[in-house]
Amino acid sequence: MHFLDQAKIHLKSGAGGPGGVSFRREKYVEYGGPDGGNGGKGGDIVFEAVQGLNTLIDFRYAQHFKAARGGHGMGRDRFGKGADDLVIKVPVGTQVFDEDREELLADFTEVGQRLVFLEGGMGGRGNASYKSSTNRAPRQHQPGEPSQEMSVWLRLKLLADVGLLGLPNAGKSTFINAVSNAKAKVGHYAFTTLVPKLGVVHHKGREFVIADIPGLIEGAADGAGIGDRFLGHIERCRVLIHLIDIAGEDPAAAMQTVLDELDAYGEGLEDKPRLVALNKVDLGDAELAEAFAGELLEAGADEVFAMSGATGQGIAPLLDAVLSYLPDRTSTETNAAPVDDQEAADDWSPI
Repeated sequence: MHFLDQAKIHLKSGAGGPGGVSFRREKYVEYGGPDGGNGGKGGDIVFEAVQGLNTLIDFRYAQHFKAARGGHGMGRDRFGKGADDLVIKVPVGTQVFDEDREELLADFTEVGQRLVFLEGGMGGRGNASYKSSTNRAPRQHQPGEPSQEMSVWLRLKLLADVGLLGLPNAGKSTFINAVSNAKAKVGHYAFTTLVPKLGVVHHKGREFVIADIPGLIEGAADGAGIGDRFLGHIERCRVLIHLIDIAGEDPAAAMQTVLDELDAYGEGLEDKPRLVALNKVDLGDAELAEAFAGELLEAGADEVFAMSGATGQGIAPLLDAVLSYLPDRTSTETNAAPVDDQEAADDWSPI
């Protein structure tokens, strides 16, 4: 399945049906009078967050959504049929912004969350409703309220408990494959991961969701590489795991590069709890790992976990530390706390 995390769509609710103009005409009924019914209500545009979706790819091929209009009012006091609502199903974590991408209009953080986004027009009155003692044969009627129309941007922020960070080739894909049910692509070249990946981790009777995003490089917050556009997917995470390659030229510099990009991106990422993991220790000896861990501690890391995603060495203590930041639950449902994203769209750009 292709991954798409932003899309522009056009919405139009249904117009109300016009009221009918009719007069009763029956044999032996001398004064039939008006009997035009009211028009039906137009369909609403409704967003619903559903389980099982993790991409907005459907909105690449269907960008126009128009609800049906209400039925016409008819004679014999028959009211027009109200139109069905048009329900647009979106993944959990979807945000709806206005056309200028400046105002957050809706944020779907729970399965089953529904929102009537555009209301359909009310049906118009038929001539029967205008009948009075002084107006026995009214011919006026209402055409029905017009529809509402607007264009919006959808932006998906995956809901995960834990987010993976690191430079390209830091071993994030190998790690998420080792600890979860994810099947991320692994390769000996940079930017193996091109789109975010989600995996469910089972550890000590508890479960949590982990997200892997493409690697960050220097200048990512200013548009270099591809990692910057996916940083939004870890904004809701409770804790971040920062993987650093022991085989890199300067682990301390690698850590600082990622920290600088988090600080430049903002949105609170720089303040999130962060666990530093020195990865691929199987490629070096214990002395080298201890020396690099010391450098990372001097560079600002609170604690360094020596581990290897390939062999599984040191993974358990790292996952133990992760659990200390998560609520005690055993279901796979993610309940990451919603954040205030009114200005979250300032620096992201469409495809």
